[in-house]
Amino acid sequence: MSLPQIPTALCQLNEIPDGEARGFTLDPDGTRTEIFIVRKGAKAFGYINSCPHARWPLEFIDDQFMTLDKRHIQCVNHGAWFEIETGFCLGGPCKGESLKSFPVRLSEGWIVADR
Repeated sequence: MSLPQIPTALCQLNEIPDGEARGFTLDPDGTRTEIFIVRKGAKAFGYINSCPHARWPLEFIDDQFMTLDKRHIQCVNHGAWFEIETGFCLGGPCKGESLKSFPVRLSEGWIVADR
């Protein structure tokens, strides 16, 4: 029997500056999941915090997921960079691969995870 999914409000969209990202640890069923949310304008994109190249977290410093120009997500371990909207790797050792997306939605200004 599978348990029903319970929505988790992560934060309000305006708590993440435009062009920035924020990491979260979820543990709804005893399975710890590290994710991060990137804000681009009025949209939020969720990803598992794991580089497709080595399966390591993308950041060394908490919430530092973006390139200096804020146009891409970056893995500081190997210098790979990814599209914000798709997670597709544009350069680095995992070029052509993608970050694993994590489903989030906006609800009344809140970023909500459904699992």
